[in-house]
Order: sequence, then C-alpha cells, then structure tokens
Amino acid sequence: MTRLSVDEAVNLIENAELNELGAMALARKRELHPDGVTTFIVDRNINYTNACWVDCKFCAFYRDHKDEEAYVLGFDEIGQKIEELIAIGGTQILFQGGVHPKLKIEWYEDLVEFIAKKYPSITIHGFSAVEIDYIARISRISTREVLRRLREKGLYSMPGAGAEILSDRVRNVIAPKKCDVETWLRIHREAHEEGLKTTATMMFGTVETTRDIVEHWEHIRSLQDVTGGFRAFILWSFQGLNTRLAAEHPEIKKQSSNRYLRLLAVSRLFLDNVPNIQSSWVTQGSYIGQLALLFGANDLGSTMMEENVVKAAGASYRMNQDEMIRLIKDIGEKPAKRNTNYDILERFY
Repeated sequence: MTRLSVDEAVNLIENAELNELGAMALARKRELHPDGVTTFIVDRNINYTNACWVDCKFCAFYRDHKDEEAYVLGFDEIGQKIEELIAIGGTQILFQGGVHPKLKIEWYEDLVEFIAKKYPSITIHGFSAVEIDYIARISRISTREVLRRLREKGLYSMPGAGAEILSDRVRNVIAPKKCDVETWLRIHREAHEEGLKTTATMMFGTVETTRDIVEHWEHIRSLQDVTGGFRAFILWSFQGLNTRLAAEHPEIKKQSSNRYLRLLAVSRLFLDNVPNIQSSWVTQGSYIGQLALLFGANDLGSTMMEENVVKAAGASYRMNQDEMIRLIKDIGEKPAKRNTNYDILERFY
C-alpha cells in the first residue's frame, strides 16, 4: 500500500465525496481488523486538580490556583472514585488535571504509588506531555526522569492530551503557554523509549487549516515509524461554550458531523502505522460516534464514568456499557470490552 502524502490527504479531505471516504476508510479498517470486533473500555476520567497556570483559551474547566473554586483531590477521595469504578467492572483510570503551579514530582510519585499498591487491578493511563513538562521544570529534573520515576511507581500509559494541533502557529493563538510541538513530540518519544505506550490526539475546529491537520498526522506517523509507541489516535472537535477562544474569535464555527467524519476517515488512511482509531462520541454524540465505526474507527472509546473538561465547554453526552454494545451490534460489528493495551477482556457476541 502506497502511503498518502500530505498533499494527497489535504485533497481527499477537501474534495472527495463523503461516502467515498467512508468506503475507503472502512476497507482499510477491515484490513487491519479483519475479525469485525469493535472494542470499548470501562474507565473513569479523574481530574485530580482544576488548578492550572497554562490558561488555555479553549478551556472552560481550569481555575487559577488561588480561586475559591480551585481544588486538589485528596488521596482518599481519589480512592473512593476508583472503588466506584471497580464496582462496575472498570479497569482503567484516565488520570489528568490542570497544570498545578506548586505540585512537584514527589507528590505525583506518592499518588501513583498509592493507586498502584491499593488498586492493583486498575491501570493508570495518566499525565499529558504538558503536565510532564511542567513537573520536570518545577522539580528541576529532566522530563525523562519524570517519566522514569512515575513508571517505576506504577504509571502504565500516557494519554495524548495537550497535542491540540501540532502547529506552533496555532498553539500560539489557542494556548501560548503550552509546550511547543517539538517538546510534545520529544516527551512522547521519551515515554516510548522508557517503556510507556501512549496515545495520540487532536482537537480540531479552532484556527487551523486543513494542511495544519494533515501535518499534525505527519508528525505522529513519523514518530510512530521510529518508536512504534502510539497505541491509538483520537480526534475530537473544539467545544466552544464558556471559552475565551470562542469569544475572541467569532469566526470559529461549530464543526459539522461531515467535517468530523471526513477527518476521521482520512486519519485512518494516513496513519497507516497506528493500529487503533477511536471514535469520539463524547463530543459527537452516540449516533455520530456509531457512524464513525463505518468511517475507520475500530474502538468506541470509554464509557466515561466521569468527564469534566469537555462537559465544562458544553458537551454533555453520556453512554453506558449496554448502549455501547447495542450501537456496535446495530451496525453488524462484534462488541468486546478491552483493557488499556487493547487486549480483549470480555466478548459480547
């Protein structure tokens, strides 16, 4: 199979028929996942703090650490949330928060060790590259040492959050205090080299161009060629409610389902070395999330027992395991519950 070039991918996104893109992406999905199984995971998104100094214009969740609404969860409260997850058969916590200006590496080590020892059945999928970058700076150590120390305490995997669009021009508009493209990629490379698999993400629908989007994929594909460390790719659309970015840039419009499905399909074609593409029903709703399975996605993502960041920006979709199973079966696929590593834990067919 000949790889898509950046120009070819841009052309497909902007000019191809939607049905044609869907058919091409579904065919590629069938090549990679011929058994017809669509997976999902039962997990909980625990935002350990909403205090953040990064001040992203697209975020409605964060608070200044001196704000009366700012919080840092105590270990006991985090433990209670994990016990509630275990009670419904969950296996993973997606663990991330604001970039707290005062929490150093020792706090994170204690937290990861607490979870890993008390709840050994739970996988910790946590801490974005942006968090790792700041922990290193405030602790006066390298990002590689942060990753190594957290892995030794029980961190299993790292999410791709903080990627947004891997274009420094775009980042300088929507999140000028966040780490630059080179730093985000370097931290993921270091994570892979330290034995931590990660995911890659994208938030589209702000001030980027179609070429910016495809060049983001090119960054991911190139790093994956070297390390093989990305388990999956997930993209979602910008949710603008309550955000400064939407207020400052009235030209930014809500992204259509057509646009989402186009990007999803071409991402499946372009990212030929990333095994899994996840549907983003959290921002698109359950039925577009279902349709995404016919546009290249082979994973329906998480039941998302708790989600606060996207919700704060206006998206409030919810889905439980039974509904996921029904939606997957409804399009003739075979539903299965997975773990963080995409190993199948339970089949529902």
